[in-house]
Amino acid sequence: MQASDPGRQVADHTFVIVGTGFGGLGMAIHLKKQGINNFVILERARDVGGVWRDNCYPGAACDVPSHLYSFSFEPNPNWSHTYARQDEIHAYLQHCAAKYDVMRHICFGAEVQEAEFDEQANRWNLSLTNGTQLSTVFLITATGQLSRPVIPQIPGQAEFKGTSFHSARWDGSLSVEGKRVAVIGTGASATQFVPVLAGQAKHLTVFQRSPSYMIARRDRQIPQWEKSLFQTFPWTMRLKRLAIYAKFESRGLAIARVKSLMKLAIGIPFRRMLKAQVPDAGLREKLTPQYQIGCKRILLSDDYLATYARPNVSLITNGIRRITETGIETDDGQQHPADVLVYGTGFAATEFLSPMKMVGLKGLDLNRAWANGAQAYLGLTLPGFPNFFMLYGPNTNLGHNSIVIMLEGQVELVMRLVKAMQNAKAQRVEVDQSTFTRFNQRIQERLAHTVWNGCKSWYVDADGHSSANWPGFTLTYRWLTRYSSLGAYKFTQTVGKPN
Repeated sequence: MQASDPGRQVADHTFVIVGTGFGGLGMAIHLKKQGINNFVILERARDVGGVWRDNCYPGAACDVPSHLYSFSFEPNPNWSHTYARQDEIHAYLQHCAAKYDVMRHICFGAEVQEAEFDEQANRWNLSLTNGTQLSTVFLITATGQLSRPVIPQIPGQAEFKGTSFHSARWDGSLSVEGKRVAVIGTGASATQFVPVLAGQAKHLTVFQRSPSYMIARRDRQIPQWEKSLFQTFPWTMRLKRLAIYAKFESRGLAIARVKSLMKLAIGIPFRRMLKAQVPDAGLREKLTPQYQIGCKRILLSDDYLATYARPNVSLITNGIRRITETGIETDDGQQHPADVLVYGTGFAATEFLSPMKMVGLKGLDLNRAWANGAQAYLGLTLPGFPNFFMLYGPNTNLGHNSIVIMLEGQVELVMRLVKAMQNAKAQRVEVDQSTFTRFNQRIQERLAHTVWNGCKSWYVDADGHSSANWPGFTLTYRWLTRYSSLGAYKFTQTVGKPN
């Protein structure tokens, strides 16, 4: 796919969208449906897709069923499996961008370095890393929470003579046949690629800091007759989506309301699967978490636990002392040789919008506004930053359902606010400070009663502030974005330069 020339995108815009994952494309499609074409999408890569473009490691797939992990307005009757693979989701996003004529609005190879609000012109001025300058009335970021890979600083990393990379930057040309592979990290990505590597490598050594609770994925190939049914009678596909939604939404009851249900829904099935797949009692103990169920992300896999029963796989739970030229040395002095080193160490999920610099009213820097932790009203807006909307912002991640549902709600709210602003003949819209403060106090109070309270995970930032997850049901969030009063917002008519 050819990249657009950022240098040609110098005109003023009504909307600038940053990112081409589900959030950015969903926002663009809704603008198109409303007849709005004066917008540009900035994408730092050379293709659409966000995390589904970047995470192409072996075994990459979604942990939400295919028919729910898609736009409600663009169902896909041809998913090959219950849980879609990475390449299918990427192709789906490419399809959506092409079908809704979004591609001509995308500027590839364009990364935002800084965005500053011009109080006289009532516009956002953007500076790209290549020196290009853009101006827009509305700035919408859709950069996601899982877009910046994290590699921990470990002594000796530069000394390693083999091949090393983060799972989100997978080397597609690499073959691990006959090689010794070391994996650092056992999160959601590792759960998917570890079983694949185990079947290819001469020996696989996995370094685990803490184990994860998981349940069976029960993935299956969708038969042709079922696809034909969905194509012929689209209402059956909508019914399928609704059934999946209801099942997953019910899990929110255990996460946010009745935590004891987690033992029944997750704990018992996990231990049964662990006992069935891992015969060795000592190994089962290493794979059994000691923290509250749900504290960290609950994973789905049919074969991850069974991988550790293979003779060519080792699970190491001792801490890593350093990386050497030929492998990894643990705290007990043991040397673990490796030819390939894969970091399955997650993402900077709580560092929203970084490394982009954001400057709002009166020179307010976003990092200063978030000195005590990232927060936003409905995860979308914050005071001091008018005409700015953040899709998949603070406290909008989910532990039980599809993020696409949340994103569609956010897009709907953006469109409501833009229309209300136009009706009021205002030049600025931003959330009221007192409403913003009360809302986020309530969010933290509710989070204190969820399974995530008191945990150490990527849901929580370095200072212990819980800035990732929504502490309730998606039904509640969708109601708030679609029907709640817009009295929480200030619509301001200024005396600045005309737009």
